[in-house]
Amino acid sequence: MPLRTEELLLNMGPQHPSTHGVLRLVLTLDGENITDVRPDIGYLHSSVEKMMEHRTYVQNVALTDRGMDYLIALNNEAAYCLAVEALAGVEVPERARYIRVIFQELNRIASHLVWLGTWGIDLGATTVFLWCFRERERVLDLFEQVTGGRLHHVYFRIGGVYADVPDGWTGACRDFLDYFLPRVDEYHQLLTQNPIFEARTRGVGVIGRREAAAMGASGPVARASGIAYDVRKAAPYEVYDRLEFDVPVQTSGDCLARYLVRLEEMRQSVRIIRQALKDLPAGEVRARVPVAMKPPRGEVYVRTESPRGTLGMYVVSDGGETPYRVKIRAPSFSNLYALTEMMRGWKIADIIAILGSIDIVLSDVDR
Repeated sequence: MPLRTEELLLNMGPQHPSTHGVLRLVLTLDGENITDVRPDIGYLHSSVEKMMEHRTYVQNVALTDRGMDYLIALNNEAAYCLAVEALAGVEVPERARYIRVIFQELNRIASHLVWLGTWGIDLGATTVFLWCFRERERVLDLFEQVTGGRLHHVYFRIGGVYADVPDGWTGACRDFLDYFLPRVDEYHQLLTQNPIFEARTRGVGVIGRREAAAMGASGPVARASGIAYDVRKAAPYEVYDRLEFDVPVQTSGDCLARYLVRLEEMRQSVRIIRQALKDLPAGEVRARVPVAMKPPRGEVYVRTESPRGTLGMYVVSDGGETPYRVKIRAPSFSNLYALTEMMRGWKIADIIAILGSIDIVLSDVDR
């Protein structure tokens, strides 16, 4: 009698520690081979978009910290503030625009450090986890000196920032940059040529340029597949058009490429911050905006480059004190659904490496 085999349906998560949140992956397996993957989301709904429609424009800044991607609070604040400022015609002082860029790039570094450290743990590299969180603590120290918070800040305000940086802060920031840049080289030396790390990442979880574009992937995931698109270059906001930096691009579209792109992005963030600190003008840091502001009727869509990709903010005003409609284009959502293309044909052991390489945050996926 011939041996009969059949496909196995396996649930990974939503409690699995390496999903980094409440994500359920419904895997279809033929032995150890993955034939299909269906991400099942919706375990972490915060209803942040609907909540923002019942709060004033000023109050909503705090919701972007907590209801969206909690690792990039300042980048979330920037996208929302830019949208409301465009809607209301608010002019932001020059010094505030430079400060915003500095803080967004520091937050990009902090976010990438969390990704690299936790991905390292997933792949068995404990040392890189300890190193990354050591450096991240120094970034959070810089945040705390200005905003009073380490994760949630409510520092960006409609019209600028809450307060100017204190005396000595810019020097401390330069000291951190001088310390941090050689650490990125250490990460590279520790991991890139490591035969175990290379075996787990090179050629694994490949997604081509066409497939990445069709899935709506953006950020490091898209740039690792050869899509040289960065909102900071394509549609500059704040003062990015005055600063020199490169957009890291790889073409292999595998886990290793996504790692190399983010590693280089941290170096480019250092480059951006140094220029912004050098050119930081004097002056006011906040325009006068009424607490109960009422933007004119209209709608606006603003996009920014978050550490995870294109972050879009669509806001509609009916002339009242609260937005009529808010819709957020979350990069983690689209990047997550590229998993199906990345994982099909690989082994169970590759699931964690591939999932970790796209750097999703579940509060950004579900909202």
